Amino acid sequence: MYHQHTKNLLAASPHESTVSHRFWVSEHHSVPGVAGSAPTVLAAAVAAATSAIRVGTGGVMLPNHRPLVVAEQFGVLASLFPGRIDMGLGRSVGFTDGIRRALGHDLRDAEDFPGRLTELLGWIDGTQRAHPQVHARPAEGLRIPAYVLAVGEGAAVAAAAGLPLVIGDLRGREKVLRAIEVYRRDFRPSARAERPEVIVSGTVAVAGSEEAARRLLVPEAWAMAYSRTRGSFPPLAPAEEIESRTMTAKERELYERGLDGHIHGTEDQVTEQLEQAIKETGADEVLVTTSTYDREALVDSLRRLAGIAGQGR
Repeated sequence: MYHQHTKNLLAASPHESTVSHRFWVSEHHSVPGVAGSAPTVLAAAVAAATSAIRVGTGGVMLPNHRPLVVAEQFGVLASLFPGRIDMGLGRSVGFTDGIRRALGHDLRDAEDFPGRLTELLGWIDGTQRAHPQVHARPAEGLRIPAYVLAVGEGAAVAAAAGLPLVIGDLRGREKVLRAIEVYRRDFRPSARAERPEVIVSGTVAVAGSEEAARRLLVPEAWAMAYSRTRGSFPPLAPAEEIESRTMTAKERELYERGLDGHIHGTEDQVTEQLEQAIKETGADEVLVTTSTYDREALVDSLRRLAGIAGQGR
């Protein structure tokens, strides 16, 4: 299910005994190993290979696309896989200047996210009037659950639209809690959601020891530090190779910062950390991502995490 840097997401509700009931794929561009540069295409492949789990996007970055096209794509998905498609939507316009230029967008495009979201929902609901005699087929009239992804700023957008909020990451806990407070305070009930719904997202790594779990975080931490200093993403590298690197002061600072604050450790440690996060945020669901170089260690981490959720710990 996981590829290098895909940042695919598994969701589980703290109130249910099921291990997971959503599998979401994200949108990233120009990142080695990513299968999700076309998230709706990847979501279709995942849905076709499964029969019960909900499949969606975490998310389609709406400023990169015309709302009509996004509506049409999700209409096709929802028609092919009735009752199993989630439409997660974000406001990012690309991580680096080069990617933004290649996509034909800049940071200003994110400012129109509320307008694009309204237009997209109008295509699906059949309420848009800006383009008479134009219809988003086969999306129009379908019930496709929509979610707003936010780091913080998007919480107000989700509240105004009356949509569930997906917020991360859990490292910036105070910022997340402030955004959730704003979301719940300002939430306007809608036909899509009668009450506020919060899904918190974060990286989780589980291993036989705290140190082993921390080393799972090393490849992604270095990739992020590299991208922030050099403008492009490298392939994920083995932890031991990264730990032996000579880094500049800036790279070292970003790398160490990238390791801090993630939920990681043994099963008991991760259980305690997750329970604390759920208690603090009042989350309805937890969305988990883990990205690392070692495939066997990654699968082991996911199995351990599934064991925690399955036992209702």
